[in-house]
Amino acid sequence: MKEVLKFLEEHRPFYLATIDGAQARVRPMGFVMEFEGRLYFGAGDQKNVCRQMKANPQVEISVTDSGAPDSPWLRLTGRVVFDGRPELWAAALKVMPHLANIYPETGSARMAAFYLQEAEAVFYDMKGSVRRVKI
Repeated sequence: MKEVLKFLEEHRPFYLATIDGAQARVRPMGFVMEFEGRLYFGAGDQKNVCRQMKANPQVEISVTDSGAPDSPWLRLTGRVVFDGRPELWAAALKVMPHLANIYPETGSARMAAFYLQEAEAVFYDMKGSVRRVKI
C-alpha cells in the first residue's frame, strides 16, 4: 500500500473513473491519505461524482509518470465505501489543510471520504511489464 500511496502523491492529479448510467465519467482528483491501514480519497458530497459512486460503487483510478523513461502507470480498482467519521475530516485537514477553504464548516458542501474495498493495484510500463501490488 505504501508504494501505491507514494505513486499517487507524487503524480497528482490522478484520475477517477465512474459510471453515470451508460456513460463513463473521468475527472482529476488530488486528495489521498492513509488512515487506519486504508487509502482514503475524498470528493464533494454535493457533486455528481458522489452521486455516481453511490449508484455504482465500482471505480477505477489511473495515474502515470509520463516523465519517466518507461512511463509507468497505475490502475487501482475497487468498490467505493463511504466513511463519514469525523476523525477522517481531522486527518484530512492534516494532510491537506487547504481543504478547509473548499469545505468550510459553515457551508453546505462537505467532503465525502471513501476507500476502496476489494481493491487491486496494478503497475504497468511501456515495456509491457505488469506488477500487482497488495493494498
